[in-house]
Amino acid sequence: METYIDSNAINDDLNNNIYLQALNSAKSGIIITDNRQPDNPIIYCNKAFEDITGYSHNEIIGHNCRFLQAQDKSQPERQIIKDAVMNGAECKVEIRNYRKNGTLFWNELIISPVKDSDDSVTHFIGVQNDITDRKKYENELREEKASVEKKIEERTRELHENEAFLSSIIQTVRESLLVLDADYKVLSANTHFLNSFKVTNEDTIGKILFELGNHQWDIDQLKELLTKILPTNNPVIDFEVEHDFPYIGKKIMLLNAYRIEFEGQYKDRILIAIEDITDKKEIDRRKDDFLSIASHELKTPLTTIKGFVQLLERMLPDGSPEKFTVTLGKVSIYVDRLNNLISELLDTSKIQSGNIEIHKEPFEIDKLIHDTVENLAIATPEYKITISSDTKVTVLGDELQISQVINNLVSNAIKYSPGTDKIDVYCNKVGSFVKVSIKDYGMGISQQDQSKIFDRFFRARDIQKKFPGMGIGLYICHEIIASHNGTLWVDSEIGTGSTFNFTLPIMKN
Repeated sequence: METYIDSNAINDDLNNNIYLQALNSAKSGIIITDNRQPDNPIIYCNKAFEDITGYSHNEIIGHNCRFLQAQDKSQPERQIIKDAVMNGAECKVEIRNYRKNGTLFWNELIISPVKDSDDSVTHFIGVQNDITDRKKYENELREEKASVEKKIEERTRELHENEAFLSSIIQTVRESLLVLDADYKVLSANTHFLNSFKVTNEDTIGKILFELGNHQWDIDQLKELLTKILPTNNPVIDFEVEHDFPYIGKKIMLLNAYRIEFEGQYKDRILIAIEDITDKKEIDRRKDDFLSIASHELKTPLTTIKGFVQLLERMLPDGSPEKFTVTLGKVSIYVDRLNNLISELLDTSKIQSGNIEIHKEPFEIDKLIHDTVENLAIATPEYKITISSDTKVTVLGDELQISQVINNLVSNAIKYSPGTDKIDVYCNKVGSFVKVSIKDYGMGISQQDQSKIFDRFFRARDIQKKFPGMGIGLYICHEIIASHNGTLWVDSEIGTGSTFNFTLPIMKN
């Protein structure tokens, strides 16, 4: 199915309230991608697409739709979609996708090209339907044909045989574990739980969780997790809860909870793991305080040293030995590096304490990109940095902070792509956002490290061995973009380079 429309009118159509209301009332997820832009980014999605995937509108815009497959990249359907896009053809596939919380859902995807009057494909329209239930029923029918009763019998026998073994493992785990039934009654509690919260088996087993210890576990956040989230079959992962308990005082806990749906005796069990992170939080707080104080204390003498170095450079007598001149230049370079490191530590401390200042003013994103990148290009003439940015878009934000993000990402592209001399920077409009991308052709980042690369002090294993640093630059960039209601992410494969992308809302007139 091919549709011919005036490509100049598509943005007007997207802004038509009646048209948007019709799309948003559809039960199927609908997206529109811009085939004229690099990587065919999503420029529109309806409400049903957000509900099906679990991502918000801001987190979807600018991505290629393959991000829904996460690390499940071996599916042949991905190539079918890729071929259809390359050939400007329609296709229909059933593919495994993953929601924001990591849960799998089966997606029936139909993509259709949109062509202009010159028969060129300008956009693709994608319609997706969640067919997880259908797949589940199909699988259940196959299992019934293979004798479901026999499988259940074998599984139940195995559970009985391993019950004592599993129980002994649970008792030795150095983390508090609880097993509840469907009515939130405690069926078992390991020794670590009893010792940590100073209770006995008699006080715990057979009691409703929320009534334990004179209702000390009647915590609103915990109750909402167990009564509203778990029944949807979504696990609760690393949810932080702070509570003041009798006898043991205030505790900060990290909760993980899963609903188990075994058949027979073990049907509808709830497993809860409780990690006490009170001491860890206090250590982190002290570390942040130390970083803040140390950074402030180092800043003053470093500024003085920088001033003396600049004075020496101006007072350099004629005929000074070359070695002296070179050494003085190196001192200046390393003082600048130390100053940048201290500034990053200060920024990190401000972010952690919530004291980072944002001064939002309208600015032209194209000019900012050109000015920032061209300054870097002058400093690194051995690299060919190409810029493609002509959006004529105005953004409301802190111009200095966004410049800092671009500077950091381009500097990283230079630093982590030894042996290459090419970096591409481009900026495009994607719906109501502007998308900035910095692409290098360097060493790339593994899938495992990509999920952690924006964490504070995290450094990829391969990078640690070859390049110095503290792993806070990308963390600062991530927090700055998040504070501007945008999203920062990376697309990368080992050996082929990395593309760091971020989006910012376009300022409304």
